[in-house]
Amino acid sequence: MDEASLLEGCLDSVFDSVSELRLASPRHHAVSVVLVLDSCTDSSALVAAKYDDLTTITVNFASVGESRAEGIRVALESLHSPRSATWIANTDADSRVPIDWLTRQVGLADAGADALIGSVEPEWSDLTFTQARAWEASHPQGRAVGHVHGANLGVRASAYLRVGGFAPQREHEDVDLVTRLRGISAPVVSSDSFAVVTSGRTEGRTPGGYAGYMRLLDQLVEPAG
Repeated sequence: MDEASLLEGCLDSVFDSVSELRLASPRHHAVSVVLVLDSCTDSSALVAAKYDDLTTITVNFASVGESRAEGIRVALESLHSPRSATWIANTDADSRVPIDWLTRQVGLADAGADALIGSVEPEWSDLTFTQARAWEASHPQGRAVGHVHGANLGVRASAYLRVGGFAPQREHEDVDLVTRLRGISAPVVSSDSFAVVTSGRTEGRTPGGYAGYMRLLDQLVEPAG
């Protein structure tokens, strides 16, 4: 599915987070925001054109792994800071990040994290009653469950490059990257304190992913009778 109807909300939230980072930090942060439009057939490019500080690239990979990798390559080329001092924050076009999204990630990076597994919660209005019950049952409040979501994933550029970056996979590229980071004993932190809100849709661009997970929720809990 294309994301034009949700893209503006995503980009607005990302740029709000960039502004908050610059206000909250005593240091100057160079930031590059890159949007990758992969095999889009809707009006996403027109939405993106409204943002002056956005770099938009168009590809036809039909592969989320290749798309993420290309976006990161372009972003890193535009930044001149040491890779060990460069942080890569990933989200998805059907998601909205909290205003302190970047500030919190940079804080964890400064504390020594090489990767951040952030939590994701669905847009509640998209869920059925059964899905909402199942999601709440599997996500105890105040506990980081450690699920890997590309919609809320951060990684230090030096560690990312060390393991070869995102693999050209159509799905689960995020899990694969974190597995390789753990394989080199990179410090990986899980947190549920700044959740990203993402679409609760059950049909996505890949067979699995978050949309596949949302389909499974209907099978986990029976509606109360």
